[in-house]
Amino acid sequence: MELLIDNKDGKVWDASGIVSEITWNTYRIGKPASLEFTIIDRGIYQDKGFKINNGDVVRYTDEGQKVFYGYIFKIDDGREEEIEILAYDQIRYLMNSGTYVFTKLTATKIIQKIAADMQLKTGVLEDSAYVIPSQIGDGKPFIDMICMAMDQTLINYGTNFVFFDDFGSLSLRNISGMRFPLVIGDDSLMTDYSYSRSIDDETYNQIVLYRDNKETGKRETYVTKDSNSIKKWGLLQLYESVDEKLNPAQITEQLNQLLFLRNRESRSLSVEALGDYRLRAGCYVNLYIKKMSINKFFLVETCTHKKSDGVHTMDLELRLV
Repeated sequence: MELLIDNKDGKVWDASGIVSEITWNTYRIGKPASLEFTIIDRGIYQDKGFKINNGDVVRYTDEGQKVFYGYIFKIDDGREEEIEILAYDQIRYLMNSGTYVFTKLTATKIIQKIAADMQLKTGVLEDSAYVIPSQIGDGKPFIDMICMAMDQTLINYGTNFVFFDDFGSLSLRNISGMRFPLVIGDDSLMTDYSYSRSIDDETYNQIVLYRDNKETGKRETYVTKDSNSIKKWGLLQLYESVDEKLNPAQITEQLNQLLFLRNRESRSLSVEALGDYRLRAGCYVNLYIKKMSINKFFLVETCTHKKSDGVHTMDLELRLV
């Protein structure tokens, strides 16, 4: 394990020997990855010139993997000889707000534009293909604009992408290419699990899309529904506006795609397992639990890796897709 801290003053400190606990958190949508770690201050072998400041660069590698590259945002110090540090990757800077009007751009092009303006480093940005007719972000966080573009790509093109910082480089990847190479489950890494099914948050069986016609001054609505699931679950309605430039055929296609994506139970699993840094939020993982007859691929919504006293574990929030 190696944890380096760059003060940006020409000195790079190796803090590996004074770190007592490390936690790496990743999220599939809308949040930066974080690295939280505790160091023992004023250790017997510590250089008196060693210092930590907000904005310092943190580089963490372990088990042959490049795990985290980011910047310190919070330092908690006290009477005890321990300092707790919180660092984020580049996506933290995309929580800044601004205004953009995008016309006929893909999600990939939108990311490239925002990243260039924010002077952020990019890496592999796969072509998301779907050209979004228009998108306006007025005073919104940049990360929300990017997530909106990815949502439009999924709804209209049927392809799901994950956006993340890959050790200091912003990346956009098709989730079909993000498969974890090992099975997690019975006799394979897993130590515990819990399973839930829900129609509470993201399940809808009636979709209503509307747009305001500026020429007629009237609001046009388009509706589709699944009568069978309405009988089963009751009416769960999604009501959203659509781009006024879309024609009726495009709106109907969007209606059908939304109903296909949302008219289902949300199934999620929480899994505790031995750690493997190759697994992060946005990956597909094959889960095998004989007791529940589960042998399917799940999407990792959140992933928390912990390293304490040399023991590496991870907690996963999974969703069946």
